[in-house]
Amino acid sequence: MSDERPDPDALLARMQRDEAAARRGRLKIFFGANAGVGKTFAMLAAAHAVQKQGRAVRVGVVETHGRADTEVIARDLPRLPLKDVTHRGQTLREFDLDAALAWSREQPGGVLLLDELAHSNAPGSRHAKRWQDAQELREAGVEVWTTLNVQHLESLNDVVGGITGIRVWETLPDKVFDEADEVVVVDLPPDELLQRLKEGKVYLPAQAERAAQNFFRKGNLLALRELALRRTADRVDDQMQAWRLEH
Repeated sequence: MSDERPDPDALLARMQRDEAAARRGRLKIFFGANAGVGKTFAMLAAAHAVQKQGRAVRVGVVETHGRADTEVIARDLPRLPLKDVTHRGQTLREFDLDAALAWSREQPGGVLLLDELAHSNAPGSRHAKRWQDAQELREAGVEVWTTLNVQHLESLNDVVGGITGIRVWETLPDKVFDEADEVVVVDLPPDELLQRLKEGKVYLPAQAERAAQNFFRKGNLLALRELALRRTADRVDDQMQAWRLEH
């Protein structure tokens, strides 16, 4: 009879991984194919729902881009103050990581909203990228909710550039996406997105006109939507394979 007892070293390593994961804050990503599909709105609506259930919620940073419906739903959520960062004679308003960590110590178990995960922080910030801020928060046990577009994944950057002819410079490692605890797909058909663009619900008028002539072409939107759905399906498939191996 073969000895099928588990390896004690492997069991110990697994226990240590599980304990570390239990201490780490959760990451929830509202994921979409493009700007304007409703990721930030969906995140804010979900935040209102958990706040009504009694959980503490704080907006660390939210980017409304002048969208009236997003500004309205964000209005009633408590916010952490932004900090001023001076760069080349200009004062920039940035997410205050230390204020978020201090809040989390006062409100353990709370949810922090950190919009646009691929954002580049102002020079002089503790981390170069917002996803790195999210990592530090999670290591401190903070649950982070955020948003992300498919074109910001490093592995798809060249593919997106080939489709749209536009290079996206703000990216993040795919492992950040793959290691998220939950990914919520926020999807919108291209025709509806183009209508929202025309109605001024995606960008302000001058910016919307430029977008319609470049990135927001129907062929681009179809291709990006397919990429987003495929990438999400791949993530689910990887999770299923890992579960089968583990069990």
